[in-house]
Amino acid sequence: MTPFEKEEPKPGQESVWDYPRPPALRRCDSRVRIVLQGEILADTTGALCVLETSHPPTYYLPPDDIDMQYLREVSGSSFCEWKGMASYYDLLCKGKTFQRAAWTYRHPESAYLELRDHVAFYAHVMDACYVGEEKVLPQPGNFYGGWVTSDVVGPFKGSPGTAGW
Repeated sequence: MTPFEKEEPKPGQESVWDYPRPPALRRCDSRVRIVLQGEILADTTGALCVLETSHPPTYYLPPDDIDMQYLREVSGSSFCEWKGMASYYDLLCKGKTFQRAAWTYRHPESAYLELRDHVAFYAHVMDACYVGEEKVLPQPGNFYGGWVTSDVVGPFKGSPGTAGW
């Protein structure tokens, strides 16, 4: 599975190595907030999480709880074998452009229909992303969009040497 030793979860923690493949989709019970350039970009209690083996959770926020004035859909896409075709957004805030900093699934595969039009954000681009009152860390490597909180343990895919996991 991984050439690295898996971390043992403590009470109240989950191991990303116990997440399924294909990924699970679940509702997030916590408030989720995103700050960019000092502006509140999103604030919701309606986030969804995708939980996939070796990845910290990826949070998808409903568009009604996002200040969509900062998002500009851009050309190009990527393909997820589970969720389907992703479309991307640039974020424009206070005169700065953050390229392909968020993504959505307009027509997700049937197992992930709840994700339709919800938006996920790369934490490494933002000033801060919060789950509850905890400021998250971005998934290592800046390729995947998972958010690391104190209640998940790894190791996480994305660090150097993990491409083959």
